[in-house]
Amino acid sequence: MQLSNIAHGPEIRDEAVAFCLWAPLHQRVTLKIEKRGQWQMKRLADGWHRVEIPGARPGDLYTFILPNGLEVPDPASRFQPNDVHGPSEIIDPTFAWRTEPWNGRPWEEMVIYEMHLGAFTEAGTFLAAIEKLEHLRRLGITAIQLMPLSDFPGRYGWGYDGVLSYAPDSSYGRPEDLRSLVDAAHGCGISVFLDVVYNHFGPDGNYLPHYAPIFSDTHKTPWGRGLNFDGAGSRFVRDFIIENAIYWIREFRMDGLRLDAVHAIRDDSHPHILCELAERVREAVSERPIHLIAENEDNNADLLARDAQGRARQFTAQWNDDIHHVLHIAATGETFGYYRDYAGDGAKIGRALAEGFVFQGEHMPYRGKTRGRPSTGLPPTAFVSFIQNHDQIGNRAMGDRMNASHPIEAIKAIAAIYLLAPQIPMLFMGEEWGSTDPFPFFCDLADELNETIRAGRKEELSRLPGFDVNDALDPICESTFRQAKLQWRGAIHNEPFVEYYRLLLSLRRKWIVPCLADARGHSAKYDSDGRLVCVTWKMGRSILHLMANLSGEAVDTTVPNRKDIILSQGDIAPDRLGPWAVLWSLAQE
Repeated sequence: MQLSNIAHGPEIRDEAVAFCLWAPLHQRVTLKIEKRGQWQMKRLADGWHRVEIPGARPGDLYTFILPNGLEVPDPASRFQPNDVHGPSEIIDPTFAWRTEPWNGRPWEEMVIYEMHLGAFTEAGTFLAAIEKLEHLRRLGITAIQLMPLSDFPGRYGWGYDGVLSYAPDSSYGRPEDLRSLVDAAHGCGISVFLDVVYNHFGPDGNYLPHYAPIFSDTHKTPWGRGLNFDGAGSRFVRDFIIENAIYWIREFRMDGLRLDAVHAIRDDSHPHILCELAERVREAVSERPIHLIAENEDNNADLLARDAQGRARQFTAQWNDDIHHVLHIAATGETFGYYRDYAGDGAKIGRALAEGFVFQGEHMPYRGKTRGRPSTGLPPTAFVSFIQNHDQIGNRAMGDRMNASHPIEAIKAIAAIYLLAPQIPMLFMGEEWGSTDPFPFFCDLADELNETIRAGRKEELSRLPGFDVNDALDPICESTFRQAKLQWRGAIHNEPFVEYYRLLLSLRRKWIVPCLADARGHSAKYDSDGRLVCVTWKMGRSILHLMANLSGEAVDTTVPNRKDIILSQGDIAPDRLGPWAVLWSLAQE
């Protein structure tokens, strides 16, 4: 299936710039270039409007004027210097890349570090983030995952209410600054993933409905009408999204994408937009490995299917909330809301580690219906595991982390589990020094939306008993955003904790990563007596074994041969594991 012959966004030529806009709801559209003039665009077939302007050049600011006088930015704008309601800027896509060549990294080597650009450093810019890359390299990080960058309204936000999918938000810097960050990361051997949102547009600054059938008449999402992937005019919408994915990977050299909430992407046509996107992205960038990660609350294992050679057909992996939930309960004892369905015994921890999903088609009381599909046949690298991320911290009334109120021994124990398990680990910024800096939800939308956002936030928190919604931080206040700023002095004050994470990741690099090359033929089994969790993975000729006591009391057990032990964390004797003790061993057949 071919993409549209008309590329989205301005096309820069030697002596002119060509502009195009898909506006099938109007017969006439005018292009306005500041300080240059206005031009009537020619209406082409299928609702396209096009004009070529000699003398236009990068740096020019432009808008499209609809027949009712409304001026709108380019939906494929490459940069919005004055935010989402202002004019678009023509951007020269050429860049003097210094890391040549960059061939990417194989998936099994990934240790991901999720960051919010605005809160990662005090300055909150692309260029400021470059200064911290050496810290990440020394830690053992091999990939960073940037929370959404597509231009969103206001001075700060999580990025999931973006409205201009091709424009990096100006609060972080210019597009060339983002390219510099990617280039610098590659120079450190660090891959770069971008979080993208293809299930909805934000409520402030999306002008597409004024001139195009961008929304579906039949599909809904938790955030409003779904995108039109299968109705009249859907070819444009599909092309717009697919080209956006290719754009980030090709023009910014991203190593892959994390697709937000794919369970909310509804499409009754064939092929499904997710299948077409995965196929087209890999066709467009075949010279290096491209990794696609899904967030999928439905735990649909079909999206993670492998071919006969063990290669991902669509998505490389998905975020595995199940692993987070079982380890979170073990460390904190919290069993409210959806956590209740993951509590009870260590068997659920074992299943999450050995098989991926805890719920593989069973009834989930919190949802009131079945959840998930069988995942036992998937390799462990089909799952991204974590004990912190933006959602699991931010969707708490105060945005507090586990470290703020729970024993450090428990935190270190679950870190020793997920950082050495065969799944792909992901840290959240500051986790490596035990940061207690909160990461609450924050946004800066138009005034008329403020009360709607506040009410929606309280309703969301009310679904999680254990939080007093009246204590929740105001998501609109700038002080809430300021609280989320990572305090880097913690990396110095808590150097022993950083060194602990560095040790775990060095052990992973030495012992675990070589095993993962054989993960296609893996098998796993687990056992638990309630407190003691035992998991065994067989990957090729390697046998990896975990024993963990995730309780505050000692457990009698038989410890395996000492010569095979690669990590001994906590009080461990030949016949006993002390509280919060973790033992990893690796043997060869």
